[in-house]
Amino acid sequence: MLERVDAHDGDVGKVASADYRRVVDLCWQCKLCFNHCPYTPPHRFDIDFPRLMLRAKAARARAEGVSRQDAWLGNVDAVGALGSAAAPLSNWANRFTPHRALMEAVLGIDRSRNLPRFHHKTFARWFREREKNRGSVPPHPPAQRRIAFFHTCVVNYNEPQVGRDAVAVLERNGCAVASPEQVCCGMPHLDGGDIDAAVRNARRNVDALLPLVERGADVVVPQPTCSYVLKKEYPMLVPGAAAEKVAERTRDLFEYLAGRHREGSLATDFPGRRPGKVAYQMPCHLRAQNMGYKTRDVLQLIPGTKVTVVERCTAMDGTWGMKKEFYPISLEFARKAVLEMDAAEPETYATDCSMAALQLEQVKGVKPAHPASLLREAYGLPEEH
Repeated sequence: MLERVDAHDGDVGKVASADYRRVVDLCWQCKLCFNHCPYTPPHRFDIDFPRLMLRAKAARARAEGVSRQDAWLGNVDAVGALGSAAAPLSNWANRFTPHRALMEAVLGIDRSRNLPRFHHKTFARWFREREKNRGSVPPHPPAQRRIAFFHTCVVNYNEPQVGRDAVAVLERNGCAVASPEQVCCGMPHLDGGDIDAAVRNARRNVDALLPLVERGADVVVPQPTCSYVLKKEYPMLVPGAAAEKVAERTRDLFEYLAGRHREGSLATDFPGRRPGKVAYQMPCHLRAQNMGYKTRDVLQLIPGTKVTVVERCTAMDGTWGMKKEFYPISLEFARKAVLEMDAAEPETYATDCSMAALQLEQVKGVKPAHPASLLREAYGLPEEH
């Protein structure tokens, strides 16, 4: 954009509307400009550039309608439910060249993009069956903390093991975990400018989480984008005391665990597998929450573990890196992250964001682990199915 302004001798009024549109298209909502800009609140200029970009997308969607591509990518629960119901056939189809060519032609999803795998047994189904089979038997050790687990759509349909590992870690630390009925946090709808759909999702999730929060539960989220949305976007999407209460009690998984360690109540006996040297890609939506290096701090409690933090964006943003027009650009950023991770000569690659892991796997050929899985292994807890 600065190049276009410079081309007109600094006269912003001469910049064509198509150039403004391109700026909006190229914003993948990493949120990091907000942290680095000196003119954000409480400065009198009150600039929130990420939200300005979302507003521009919303205005476009209202004037032109939500595109077919954004409607499909935004409706994660419908796509996820269908993909999981049809798994493993859906996973085979997503590797079948003619099917990928059709997806590219109809939906604009790049045919070379690796796609998340669907699991027939979703996390939500696993959790319901587990609770039913366990009955009234309490977790070990006896639960002292209430957790409302917002499992997220990517964990539910694509990465249920991450959710299972997170639950195991929380229960190891004396938590009674509930996982209420929920829908996608709504960020994919925001990416496409569909504010009405994002509001509907936000309202449903707030209604589901609020009763647990009012009974003393913390909302714990294993995916950084979703914890960011619950904290930062819900009070804007559904203003009022309910969303504020949920946002106030929301913690990213390792933010919660680091808090428990700070108060001296985190289990720190690790008889299981140790990850050794870890190259850890810190997701942008964790950095945007200004919480410090909580995942690194918790992992380094495991004896013999050294974590190198890589603060490089993978430019995935869930839906943005799927699109044919942006897929090559997204890989340019992901390659820089991989190079920096490789430079650490790690034994283990890790990231909290499962979509960033998908992007890193596309470049590296190796899928980074979720830190919850590393912690579950270090505790020596069995892998549940």
